[in-house]
Amino acid sequence: MGQTIVQKIIAKQCGLNSVNVGDVVEPQVSLAMSHENAALVINQFSEIYKGLNVEANVWDASKIAIIFDHRVPAESKKTATNQKKIRDFVAKQGIEKFHDIRGDEGGICHQILPESGYVMPGGIVVGTDSHTTTHGALGAFSFGIGATEMASVWALGTILNVEVPATIKVIVDGELPKYVSAKDLILYLIGKISAEGANYKVLEFHGSTIRNMTTSGRLTLCNMSVEAGATSGIVPPDSETENYLRTVAGYKGELEYILPDEDAEYVQIVEIDANKIEPQIACPHTVDNVKPISEVEGKSVQQIVIGSCTNGRLDDIKIAADIVRGKKINKSTRMLVFPASSRIYQEAMELGYVGDLMKAGAVVMNSGCGPCLGVHQGALGDGEVALATTNRNFLGRMGNPSSEVYLSSPAVAAYSALTGVISNPNKGEN
Repeated sequence: MGQTIVQKIIAKQCGLNSVNVGDVVEPQVSLAMSHENAALVINQFSEIYKGLNVEANVWDASKIAIIFDHRVPAESKKTATNQKKIRDFVAKQGIEKFHDIRGDEGGICHQILPESGYVMPGGIVVGTDSHTTTHGALGAFSFGIGATEMASVWALGTILNVEVPATIKVIVDGELPKYVSAKDLILYLIGKISAEGANYKVLEFHGSTIRNMTTSGRLTLCNMSVEAGATSGIVPPDSETENYLRTVAGYKGELEYILPDEDAEYVQIVEIDANKIEPQIACPHTVDNVKPISEVEGKSVQQIVIGSCTNGRLDDIKIAADIVRGKKINKSTRMLVFPASSRIYQEAMELGYVGDLMKAGAVVMNSGCGPCLGVHQGALGDGEVALATTNRNFLGRMGNPSSEVYLSSPAVAAYSALTGVISNPNKGEN
């Protein structure tokens, strides 16, 4: 029996010919990423060397990336002190893949990694963030780990006790209708298989819809794979992957593609007809509480959020700008937009998208996680409702357990900002 793409990546990183589902292995790590929680990792890393007559040095500074994104700029003494602690560690260890709070190279970790060329097909990427699954869009096996595990990676360069996961093959064929995007597709899939439907498994995406999808869309799919319980999401690398790495990430080196065998064994195969999907809405308070927009239309919203590591890329901002251009956001609704990186922000300004959004009444914020967490920016008031392009709508996600968060695509969010209620942008053209 053949091997899935993740089995082949793990085998390569272990120096083996093959691995079986359920094997426990210790593969080499290609990239280890943390954000502000690197402060916790530093504490655990120091504990490893406590009492030893050995200087605490990371195994390979070139393979560690640290990005400030969750609380930028710092909102408290505690955050600022932790960020200072990380800066000191980065300088001491010689970590060059460090993105501080800057207007020229800052942003959300899951956008910075791909656009900076830090993620390569066939590698293993680990991060102290659950949405590290994002980077499977470039053909890497990418997943989240805890601070203690990361401290071990920093010391050894391997991830200990990894159980080779089974894989679900997702085949999507057809053309997504107008104003239906990768966000709607992944919400549809999560609603179909549930928030536990892919527990401890990998979602491997195939089909004509995926082959014709941009890397931006693939990043969205893999980002939210974890919301179905998946260890990782992954798209087999192809010409689109190479195009992104060459033109966006500026990578000039050799690329090695690892692809699944034709006779690979999957625990489940899910087939989806893209032509039949309408805009999807994840309703409070779980991501798998998904309904077609026709069942949710008319719900009043007080806050619209467009951005995050899920939908804060240039094409997302363009969609929103195109919809609100020359119009005004409903007076009962406020609209917050936060580009996923400084680079995207700058491109959106040069193309006039930022101006279009601001003239319509949107507040365009600095690149970062912002309202997605609600602890730093964009918290909701009691009884308020938000419609967001973010990836989670858990109770209290935007800083207030007495509020509600609905999830949608950028097109639905932008059009709903104009109407003040959850609305289908396709009906606006009738």
